[in-house]
Amino acid sequence: MSNLRQHELQFEILTDNLNKEARKYGLVFKLPKDLREVYLKFGLDLEKNQGNDSWELPIPAIYVIDKKGKIVYSFLNVDYVKRAEPKDIINALKSLN
Repeated sequence: MSNLRQHELQFEILTDNLNKEARKYGLVFKLPKDLREVYLKFGLDLEKNQGNDSWELPIPAIYVIDKKGKIVYSFLNVDYVKRAEPKDIINALKSLN
């Protein structure tokens, strides 16, 4: 079931399991071999979890885009633990009305 139906969303959420879209925007990085070993020691097997052997991860990014295709809000940070403030995203969404 899609997120739209399951959660009754009024907007589309892009999912990009193979990083095809993220790669187009330069938002993908390849884990070096030594870091792969660290991930595996912690039980994080990207090959198994992602279904491919690329050992690539996306840089977390959020974009709010208006109906004309203009980006009205963006957030990205290579440090994956730093995330956008929900209130900032909500304010950006409210500005679309």
